[in-house]
Amino acid sequence: MQKWKAFHMKTLRLLIALAATMQAQQIETLIGDGKPGLSETQVNNPYGLVIGPDGALYWCDINSHVVRRMDLKTRKTTVVAGTGQKGNTGEGVLATSADLDEPYEVRFDSKGNLFFADMKNHIIRRVDKKRKTITTVAGTGQPGFSGDGGYATKAMLRQPHSIAFDPQGRLLICDIGNDRVRRLDLNSGTIETYLGNGEKKDPVEGAKLLDTPLLAPRAIEIGKDGKLFIVKRQGNALYEVDPNRGTYHLLAAKGFNGPKGIAAGPKDTLYIADTEAHAIQRFDIKTGKITQVAGSGQRGDGPDGDPMQCKMNRPHGVFVDKKGIVYVADSEAHRIRKFKIGIR
Repeated sequence: MQKWKAFHMKTLRLLIALAATMQAQQIETLIGDGKPGLSETQVNNPYGLVIGPDGALYWCDINSHVVRRMDLKTRKTTVVAGTGQKGNTGEGVLATSADLDEPYEVRFDSKGNLFFADMKNHIIRRVDKKRKTITTVAGTGQPGFSGDGGYATKAMLRQPHSIAFDPQGRLLICDIGNDRVRRLDLNSGTIETYLGNGEKKDPVEGAKLLDTPLLAPRAIEIGKDGKLFIVKRQGNALYEVDPNRGTYHLLAAKGFNGPKGIAAGPKDTLYIADTEAHAIQRFDIKTGKITQVAGSGQRGDGPDGDPMQCKMNRPHGVFVDKKGIVYVADSEAHRIRKFKIGIR
């Protein structure tokens, strides 16, 4: 009898643990009702997103021309940059008084200052942590290519999309319209080309970084070992850049459909916003295995619940926090969703 009772108690504990795990793995909407808007309940085509040093969620609402913040405890939202009007104004003023034009991606430096790519203005902007004022750190506001070796504010960019900080605190910029990744030294204020030479070709396996073509780098991420990962929508490819060896390495050339977002996860994994597949993919760096972890593969809107049954609509942004929660900018569903790592 005692053995039978112990067996039942063990089974009950396993069922409770399984139920808790299943609950933790559900996908849910953080904000958004499926319609575009700028309110406590709506977003308007969200793209790049990140957890800030204050533990809040920040994202770019590109069609509202703002960068927003959500307190994850209260789910209260605020605008941290932009007026909601399309434009290019506001140097040295409060960031909420500046007009933006489709901000694409947001990141923080080690001091807690916010940076974002103001894509259609062809500039990179910074919001001071303390003063909340906005300044341009790269780009003139006119599309083009110029300025390597000089001050970044006098250099020309063309449609900067993705940004990331390297281990030395330099800002890497996907200068997609120039087929380059530019590198901004924030201490000196100078800019240079780090990757690409402007030619519309892909790098070959093992190619040296210097003067090698890099067609349309779409999104970048820095791994824990300082390696740079690049996804390219043209060619549906994933590359690794090894700064120590100074070489390119092709990690995947199949399995994606128009990827436009990337985030580092735990245990040598990358999470990819596979935009045209309407899904989130997990890439194992060691094995090269690609696993779909969210999205049914059909274009649509939900429902919340089982991540694999949740239809998405061209997701562009993805971020993984330290707790293993994946945040997804489900762009044209006008929602931000989240789910726990460990799906199936």
